[in-house]
Amino acid sequence: MSYDPTAAGTTADAATTEGPPTLPTDRRTGCPFDPPTGLTAPSDEPLRRMRCADGHIGWLVTGHAAARAVLSDPRFSSRYELLHPPIPMPGLPEQLPPAPVGDIIGLDAPEHTRYRRLLTGKFTVRRMRRLTERVQHFTAECLDAMEQAGPTADLVAAFAQPVPALMICELLGVPYADRERFQSQVAALFDQTAEVEAKGDAYTALSHYLNELVLAKRAEPTDDLLSDLTTSDLTDEELAGIGGLLLAAGLDTTANMLGLGTFALLSNPDQLDALRADPALAGQTVEELLRYLSVADPIPRAALEDVEVEGRLIRTGETVTVSVQAANRDPRRFPDPDRLDLHRGATGHLAFGHGAHQCLGQQLARVEMTVAFPALFARFPTLRLAVPPQEVPLRDRSNIYGVISLPVTWDKE
Repeated sequence: MSYDPTAAGTTADAATTEGPPTLPTDRRTGCPFDPPTGLTAPSDEPLRRMRCADGHIGWLVTGHAAARAVLSDPRFSSRYELLHPPIPMPGLPEQLPPAPVGDIIGLDAPEHTRYRRLLTGKFTVRRMRRLTERVQHFTAECLDAMEQAGPTADLVAAFAQPVPALMICELLGVPYADRERFQSQVAALFDQTAEVEAKGDAYTALSHYLNELVLAKRAEPTDDLLSDLTTSDLTDEELAGIGGLLLAAGLDTTANMLGLGTFALLSNPDQLDALRADPALAGQTVEELLRYLSVADPIPRAALEDVEVEGRLIRTGETVTVSVQAANRDPRRFPDPDRLDLHRGATGHLAFGHGAHQCLGQQLARVEMTVAFPALFARFPTLRLAVPPQEVPLRDRSNIYGVISLPVTWDKE
């Protein structure tokens, strides 16, 4: 399994002590889909000083152009051991360890380039589109089960998490006989209400399973990504690490986009009506939801040398925290950015990052959401929240934002 140092831990509200503030994280006021209060900045301040969780004085990037500049510049490093965490991470050492084997998120070139080159050919648009039929199949299965158990459901447990989990099984070649056990371990790992010990047990079990899966693919390859990679020069440890990375990156973000995206559409009935009236709007809907919600945030980088960005000098060793949420709400790039507008044409958003580390699985995520959202609302035309909006529990203590659960109901015919 792979480790993303920004994916764990508890966020902290902006500090009131002297010096630059910490990363704003307070979502307790205002719209639950908007960035934390104080995160977005005036258009003339796309880059400002910020205090990291360990006291390091670095930078916070909130402007779209500045974010693109940092994320595409090789003079900014992704190596974990060079970063100062933007949010507290209880239980981890003060100095972050290097990325484990197979974790390309925490690597720079040339190591990152080696892994990326091997993986890029496995995530082509063409290959991902071939998986559309499987996404449709799994989506229909989940909707059938929802309908049979209804007319109420937790959309996260019944739909938002199972659809991407089943697609990860398909991508990694998890045998059908193992999928129920695999999914239960995955659900335990990403359960925001679970005890630390339970999550640790799930992590250990999944790590062990992925190691076994790699050995099985070596012995008897099948038609899946892991089997394809066994023909490369990757070691068993590297293959298991990549499997863990794909699991973490490909499941949690998409699951939270499906859950939070459904909440956002139900909260904007005019936009939902537009999607229902024109299912061909699904692609634009996905892009606008990606921009509007930006569930994966923030992205830290470390300056390898002195670099000037937006007229500000960033010194060697300083950590720069890129807020994707803020950048995707930059009014200079997206007019009226706080409004959900499915007709906007939200190309150029940074929800999947930018540059050499842009998300490898973005095409699969797009396929999943483009299929899932229209299918959900077509199957349940009267779908609505089963609780008041303010009672929906938000996942606001992780760098992957979303809803912990989403109680919904619908009218039975």
